[in-house]
Amino acid sequence: MKTQITGNDLIALGFRQGKWMKDAIQYINTNTLSQVELSNYLEQFKSPDPIGLHTKSVDFAINIKAENELEKDNVFKVVNSMQTLMKTPTLVGGAIMPDACPTGPDGIIPVGGVAVAKNAIHPGMHSADICCSVMLTDFGKADPKAILDAAHANTHFGPGGRDRDSQFRFPKELLDAFEANVFLKDKQMIQIARTHLGTQGDGNHFLFVGKSKKTGNTMMITHHGSRGPGARLYDKGMKVAERFRKELSPETMKQNAWIPFKTEEGQDYWNALQTIRDWTKLNHEVLHNTVAETLEIIIENRYWNEHNFVFKDGDLFYHAKGATPLDAKFMPDITGPRLIPLNMSEPVLIVEGDTTVTNLGFAPHGAGRNVSRTQHRRGKTGTTMQIFKEETRG
Repeated sequence: MKTQITGNDLIALGFRQGKWMKDAIQYINTNTLSQVELSNYLEQFKSPDPIGLHTKSVDFAINIKAENELEKDNVFKVVNSMQTLMKTPTLVGGAIMPDACPTGPDGIIPVGGVAVAKNAIHPGMHSADICCSVMLTDFGKADPKAILDAAHANTHFGPGGRDRDSQFRFPKELLDAFEANVFLKDKQMIQIARTHLGTQGDGNHFLFVGKSKKTGNTMMITHHGSRGPGARLYDKGMKVAERFRKELSPETMKQNAWIPFKTEEGQDYWNALQTIRDWTKLNHEVLHNTVAETLEIIIENRYWNEHNFVFKDGDLFYHAKGATPLDAKFMPDITGPRLIPLNMSEPVLIVEGDTTVTNLGFAPHGAGRNVSRTQHRRGKTGTTMQIFKEETRG
């Protein structure tokens, strides 16, 4: 009796597990193949030769400079980490924002870093806080205290999600998108997406109410990311990327592993990112809309942008970790200027800008440096806008 080939046999021969195995095993076991015929048939499923690191770092723009001894250490660590990162074989360009700071071991993309990959998505380069973003709603001449009181009554900070009685409606089209994606369709993911909708988490996330210096209108701003759903997608993406890393480029750091865009996994992950982006935008909107509905106020304007995400332009994928997209090509749903939050005692900047060779179409996101923003500003001269213009000059 002929010995049946199994998936374990193919893995033992060095082949990567995949959907192709089922059909291949059936073909092999239903045909009488010689060793030569078997070898020739399996040739089409062989993995390519390992891809090595770049021998030297790909060029990247450095938009940061040290102005005191404390900042020298920060800049040194940021540049060194970026130099190691830019040896990753998929990368073709990058940039460091003026407020960049290191995060983790050498070779990890810094906060305030942009890394451009060709036909590859690196989950570790957008981080676990996928689509961390800022939304501003203009409530006209509304009383700031009334806005703040309504916002506090409706938002949710801290770990976990909302009780069933206080959950927001989960749109059917968004539920359909979750259920249609292999990365998002498990029951626990969807349950977390339901309970975390309308929550802000913790860390440096905030809800802010203030008046526009230009118009005097009352503005509400929220800053948070994709919460539990984004964190779960990140974990799943890193596991898939690690499988590809072992096969394609064992030399690449685990944190810099990638999912090839032109694979089924790459397409699914890209689509999952877009769905998480939609969820995160809605996560802001439900809070802002509830305030308007509670006070029966007409919304005059709204701006929104993320600063932790992957942006696609042709076959190039711009991984922004703490970098605000300026170029409209990165945001198909853009409605106006971009938002750069500082902190609860400093202004939120509303900005527009042009793409340059050095900024790659991005601006800082308002965090970073290994000194506080207040301490940093005390060491500068000029107004907030003059300092911003100086530090973000292309």
